[in-house]
Amino acid sequence: MREAEARLPPQSGASGGRVVGDERTEYEMNEDLLRRQLAGLIDGVGAHMPFEEAVADFPDEAMNLRAPNVDYTPWHLLDHLRLTQLDILQYVIDPDYHERTWPDDYWPDPAATATREEFDATIRDFLADRAALRALVTDATRDLFAVIPGSPGHTLLREIRIDADHNAYHVGEFAILRQVMGTWPAGHS
Repeated sequence: MREAEARLPPQSGASGGRVVGDERTEYEMNEDLLRRQLAGLIDGVGAHMPFEEAVADFPDEAMNLRAPNVDYTPWHLLDHLRLTQLDILQYVIDPDYHERTWPDDYWPDPAATATREEFDATIRDFLADRAALRALVTDATRDLFAVIPGSPGHTLLREIRIDADHNAYHVGEFAILRQVMGTWPAGHS
């Protein structure tokens, strides 16, 4: 019996809620559902605007501009998303993980600017790291509830939720920033 399953209370019913024989257990079916829902959460679908939609067709001339009363550029915000997500990915997979310094290691330098190639690389790297986190969640051999070694009780489930929440918040912020800056393509609703 897997460690996470052993921590669950017994199910009601004649077989304790478990299917006998080669059939999957109710717990495994619920775990599959949880994994699918977490994958959707990581992808930013459902009640959120997906990252891909928020960054699509972003104009070159606006990548390094600041909106009124905003201390960062659209590229700074995207790079913050990339850096934070990379940190979470490394936290869950690297046994030699070393904590980064806030805010220096989570935001680009305020004076930094990006070329189109750097802007696109930020997007590409964010998507690659998100895909790696998604792969961890959808890997049925990974225990979502196992404590990450060296952490104060953190789990993969916790870190995925934090990443998805952080991404949803800032993708929404990025979309509003686009609206304020007038950078949505014509006809975007």
